[in-house]
Formats: sequence, C-alpha cells, structure tokens
Amino acid sequence: MYAVIETGGKQYKVQQGDVIYIEKVDAAEGDVVKFDRVLLLSKEDGLVVGSPLVAGASVSAKVEKHGKDKKIIVFKYKAKKNYRKKQGHRQPYTKITIESIQA
Repeated sequence: MYAVIETGGKQYKVQQGDVIYIEKVDAAEGDVVKFDRVLLLSKEDGLVVGSPLVAGASVSAKVEKHGKDKKIIVFKYKAKKNYRKKQGHRQPYTKITIESIQA
C-alpha cells in the first residue's frame, strides 16, 4: 500500500516505514504529524485517485529531526555596470518517518 501526499507545495510517494525529507513542518521532534492532502491511494483492490483529494484518507508520520540543506550560492550581476551581489541560502527541512496510511 502506498499513497501520494502533498506538503510544502511538493508531492511525495510514500509507503509505511519510508524516511523522507520535506519542507519544514511546524512540529517538535518526536511529534506525530498527520497529512490530510492525499492525492492518490493504492489499496489491495486497486487504485483510488482523488478529485483532487481522496476523501477520508490520511497519512501519519513521526518527526525525526529538523535541519538545513547544503548552502547554495545566489550570484547576481549586470554586465558592464559593475553590479555584483553574492548571497548564500540554506533551505530548512524536516526529516519524517511514515508510520501509517489510513484509508
């Protein structure tokens, strides 16, 4: 059994026991979060596709840790105008473990 959930503007295919990195969720480490935006659900008797969401379906996951990604460099410049701007950015993330999928 697997599901496709939406969180942080992105879609993830998840199964029970999966460990995934998602956009930062406002929950403490060790908390259980529930994702209600289930777009697709695979069961033993077939596939259920939501329009746009599957009614009554949810996915619960445990927050393992919060962190930041590697730094990326944002460099802007304009040719021949002596304009240069260098910035760094580290995107925050949340590591979660999928505990169960309720249909």
